[in-house]
Amino acid sequence: MPVRLRDVAEHAGVSVKTVSNVVNGYVHVSPSTRERVQASLQELDYRANLSARSLCGGRSGVIALAVPAVDMPYFAELTRCVVQEAERLGYTVLIDQTDGLREREQVVATGVRSHLIDGLILSPVAMDHQELSEVRGDTPLVLLGEKIGGADIDHVAIDNVAAAFAATEHLLSIGRERVAAIGYQAGVRARSGVAAVRRAGYEAALASAGLPLDAHLTRSVRSYGRLDGAKAMEALLAERPDAVFCFNDQLALGALHTMARRGLSAPGDVAVIGVDDIEDGRFSTPTLSTIAPDKAGVAREAVRLLHQRIEAPEGRTREITVGFRLVPRQSTIGSRAAFGSTLPEDHPRYP
Repeated sequence: MPVRLRDVAEHAGVSVKTVSNVVNGYVHVSPSTRERVQASLQELDYRANLSARSLCGGRSGVIALAVPAVDMPYFAELTRCVVQEAERLGYTVLIDQTDGLREREQVVATGVRSHLIDGLILSPVAMDHQELSEVRGDTPLVLLGEKIGGADIDHVAIDNVAAAFAATEHLLSIGRERVAAIGYQAGVRARSGVAAVRRAGYEAALASAGLPLDAHLTRSVRSYGRLDGAKAMEALLAERPDAVFCFNDQLALGALHTMARRGLSAPGDVAVIGVDDIEDGRFSTPTLSTIAPDKAGVAREAVRLLHQRIEAPEGRTREITVGFRLVPRQSTIGSRAAFGSTLPEDHPRYP
């Protein structure tokens, strides 16, 4: 027999209205009550009644998630979190890949698939605010990643300036002075994308430490893959850096590969840190120091905002900043890295 809202309410010791407010993503519920209701929803395996919802509002019960590349580990892990959060609210998720191309982002943003979906979560990398405002359709929309200036759209992200600052500051704190960066980009991504804000955080950390920016210690890349990181590191080694901040973990893993091929060690010769805390970095040799964004938090807030926008299309635009944490591992602190820092918090510890 399907679990009803009343069953969840009795299990959590709250009213049916309170359970409905949590299920529908409304904000006016205390954190402790929301946590208790969410625990009951999960324990009882509650699923929203999509048939009733569709008959009531003419909706499909499907939302879309559009990301640049589904095979990039960060987006693969984020997608898993989004699917989990969406299922909790009774939605099915349609996955779309834009390849980071402007034309494909435009197709998604125009809402041409609006007859299939109730709303869209989009991670744009090529479109600017003017383009997005011009082509945006009527489909409820939430943006991930960097804020597209001027776009009046709900948005969820981490503070990438602060994240890059923390990564660079960590390298400086272990005594490194020639701290390089891999991940600069050109075009619209250099002005308003992840590259721009992580560059800003890197340069701010250097300035805070009283160090000048050395252009010879920065490298631009076309994309954020392992091969890009490996090639950039190959060119960078001639400048003799003693540390490298890579703008994502894939770049960092590529950089470590080049170092290993050249007979160099991390952190002995060059300390390396990335961003994203992808699973590969926990099992690389050495394990990869990183900035770990709260991917589950990004997914939770994005799905919540989208659900609220579907239920109530009008209302003020909301911006949510989700947290991150510094995770030092062997690539910056060597054997001092604790066993627990190499694995996710829910991983079993063996004696």
